[in-house]
Amino acid sequence: MRDRKGAIAWMAQNPVAANLLMLLFLLGGLVMGAQVKQEVFPETDLDAISIVVPYPGASPSEVESGIVLAIEEAVRGIDGVKRVTASAAEGVGTVTAELEIDVDKSEALSDIKGAVDRLTSLPEDSERPTVSLINTRREVISVVLYGDQDPRVLRTLAERARDQMLNDPGITQVELFGAPPREVAIEVPTAELRRHDLTLEVIAAKVAAFSIELPGGGVKTPSGEVLVRTAERRLRDDEFADIPIIADARGTDVRLGDIGEVRETFAETDEEAIFEGKPGIMIKVFRSGDQTPVEVADTVREHIERIKGWLPAGVQIAQWADWSEIYRERMDLLIRNAQMGLILVLLSLGLFLELRLAFWVTMGIPISFLGALLFMPGMDVSVNMISMFAFIVTLGMVVDDAIVIGENIYDRRQRGVPYVQAAIEGAREVATPVTFSIATTVAAFAPMLVVPGFMGKLF
Repeated sequence: MRDRKGAIAWMAQNPVAANLLMLLFLLGGLVMGAQVKQEVFPETDLDAISIVVPYPGASPSEVESGIVLAIEEAVRGIDGVKRVTASAAEGVGTVTAELEIDVDKSEALSDIKGAVDRLTSLPEDSERPTVSLINTRREVISVVLYGDQDPRVLRTLAERARDQMLNDPGITQVELFGAPPREVAIEVPTAELRRHDLTLEVIAAKVAAFSIELPGGGVKTPSGEVLVRTAERRLRDDEFADIPIIADARGTDVRLGDIGEVRETFAETDEEAIFEGKPGIMIKVFRSGDQTPVEVADTVREHIERIKGWLPAGVQIAQWADWSEIYRERMDLLIRNAQMGLILVLLSLGLFLELRLAFWVTMGIPISFLGALLFMPGMDVSVNMISMFAFIVTLGMVVDDAIVIGENIYDRRQRGVPYVQAAIEGAREVATPVTFSIATTVAAFAPMLVVPGFMGKLF
């Protein structure tokens, strides 16, 4: 019979296959749902490469003429580079190369790095360029450590708090913000320079010569090759103070600490953090791998309570921004809407139609959503703010269509049509309008798939 042909009729007449498919969606969705990556917002590559060149003491115009223009010219002609933008600030130049969407990023990174390394016109005082792919990292929670203390004390305490968090296997990425980088300051009085017939250039050369770390090749021996390396990098103030500068009349070494003051301090930058009117340092925690925002945030809160136990008087720690709360609220909204949809469908169809029909129509809601979770890991889709919004939009369509199809099947039963035939005819009659009602929503959101750039990848 023609009425018994088609996908709807086949599923209605083969309950074993339908039940197996239902169990596959339910059980598979429960198992695979636990493996779906969870994040606040989708993490995407920016398809861009950054070239950063520090140029200490240079003005923005000097950075532009000496660094930015040369790198722009070298990078612009490389295959796969779509657009080049740059910025010149005091002491640093940054060039960003935006890549074409279908370009091999690793190959483009190698080409750009080679082009930058071949440049011979960069100023001698500039530091080595840093070429890297721009990756997005999603912050989960921020913590502020603050108090009326010396910056060195705050920095030491913040580093201890950071190390404590990193020792927890549930936290992998923690960084400090709002604190200038450490540096070693060397001050030599003019009187000492004249006394020993020295200049600052001579002292700087001595410091550079005694603070190096260079590979020296290898020496082959009968037992194998021995790598030779000069490891004289100095990091602490006492190590710099021990550098010999000259020898006096008696042949005794005059060390840097004998003629000047060597102290650990912080770089002079415009960066400063104030919290509750007191100096502070921000500790930002990021999600990585299979970690969930909620788990990371809960772990950080536990560490905050532990850190409070060893902080000295006058220093406090407080939670600043918690992006996991937004994620948690969106998830709660989705769960509440799903529960409400289940109850409404079950009550509306159970009271006005038939309880058995109401139950199986209601089951279509969890089957649909767990079935989606089954395919999400394979399609590299995560549970995030955007995908949860999509679930909320889809939930309304699933509930509405379930009621429409269920009511139409019940109408066939009221006319005396047998169960299987009523299911086939009732579902088939409204299949076209239901399909097109969903297609209109798909058509409304489909243009997001062709949006270019970073926002397009996010959509």
